[in-house]
Amino acid sequence: MSVHQIKEGLEIAVIGSGFAGISAAAYLAKQGYSVDVYEKNTDIGGRARQLSTDNGYVFDMGPSWYWMPEVFEKFFNDFGCKASDFYELQLLDPGFSVVFRNDEVLNIPANFEELCQLFESIESGSAAKLRSFLTEAEYKYQIGIGKLVYKPGLSLLEFADADLAKGLFKLQVFTSFSSHVKKYFKDPRLIALMEFPVLFLGAMPEDTPALYSLMNYAGLKLGTWYPKGGFGKVIQAMKDVAEKQGAKFHTDTAVTALDVQGKYIVNLTSTKGTKDYDGVIAAADYHHVEEKLLDQTYRNYTEKYWNNRVLAPSCLIFYLGVKTKINRLKHHTLFFDEDLKQHSQEIYKEAKWPAKPLFYVCCPSITDSSVAPEGHENLFILMPLAPDLEDPESIRETYFNLIMDRLEAHTGSPIREQLDYKKSYCVSDFIADYNSYKGNAYGLANTLMQTATLKPSLKNKKIDNLFYAGQLTVPGPGVPPSIISGNIAAQQLIKHLNK
Repeated sequence: MSVHQIKEGLEIAVIGSGFAGISAAAYLAKQGYSVDVYEKNTDIGGRARQLSTDNGYVFDMGPSWYWMPEVFEKFFNDFGCKASDFYELQLLDPGFSVVFRNDEVLNIPANFEELCQLFESIESGSAAKLRSFLTEAEYKYQIGIGKLVYKPGLSLLEFADADLAKGLFKLQVFTSFSSHVKKYFKDPRLIALMEFPVLFLGAMPEDTPALYSLMNYAGLKLGTWYPKGGFGKVIQAMKDVAEKQGAKFHTDTAVTALDVQGKYIVNLTSTKGTKDYDGVIAAADYHHVEEKLLDQTYRNYTEKYWNNRVLAPSCLIFYLGVKTKINRLKHHTLFFDEDLKQHSQEIYKEAKWPAKPLFYVCCPSITDSSVAPEGHENLFILMPLAPDLEDPESIRETYFNLIMDRLEAHTGSPIREQLDYKKSYCVSDFIADYNSYKGNAYGLANTLMQTATLKPSLKNKKIDNLFYAGQLTVPGPGVPPSIISGNIAAQQLIKHLNK
């Protein structure tokens, strides 16, 4: 009997159908395993689900920034296809806009030479500094995305790689992101522009390793892209790939228990019944899997451990349908018209509702007519927020009006009078829909003490055939890391099953 035939007899369960779960399912099915993906919600995609309304709007419920296109491309290439077989990518120009105090707007051009000119116009000598900053960031990106993120983070020996060892100093894992940026730029607008990716995805810039300037390289040099039809198209494309390999998806099917005998999971119980499995990838919320699906004996971590983790933000989101076109908005607009430092403190240090929040507006209908009725606008508004806060309707509404006052003043449009769809989404919704620990939106913060081997382990240390994937384990938060996480977890399970 061939290895392939033996594998075909082996059954694998994947819990959760976000980017990490679908990725893991595709890689496992490609190797000949029989794969079932369990999804508690009606739609697949996890945080990247889409919300379609009766009156013609299609909202991406979560991710809206398509950065690092080669990570997506690698996924499709691994299955003999390419992203363009499934969806059309458009380079946004400007990539995004930033609104500062006094309604000053910086449009960030897709063309790098134009970006250098923009920097120079704000701060003399900063064009050369930007080139130097991004050359360094490119090195981190090549090593970080090319090598580091594909390490399972199970042992420090993984990093005893000649290139990594040689480049450890240049990777700046032990330097603060904030001090790194301030070595190059003095103007607060340029500093805010460089710091925003880490604020929205992780931690205070002072507590984030300078390694993450690779995000600046991704956003400013590789460009900001948009998949026509929204992120739901990417999820559907990945699902098509996984199904073509033989994976099966089971929606409206919550997993309720994992039965462990000795050092192995032997079966999984869901709302649809019990089935035997040879291995499990848990791509649902890590804390939920440990606390609700496993007996205490088999958990990697205690409640105290989880409570001491530094979480990336949660957020308050509004999905708005507007019956008119809106001036002065780009596809992505960041409102940095209040103090970045204060809002950061209120997320990461004080854990309270912010006094003067920054927020982000995505208006995909500017680029894509398919996501709103003709002549209408589709708005996604996101305000980063500390996790684990109470979020009653009254507070959501207070912040809605606070944000809309500023948005209407900037655009000159009475948006509230033109709404024909409105829905909010916040901490308690993340918990209800994704079993999200403390209602976090992005996983663990990218702090030094939560990098690589210091993240929650992707392997269960007491169960040989259980591996974790997703934003609470390696490599970390964001869509490309989640896709990679599914791949890493799948490879580790395959290695175990091939012993």
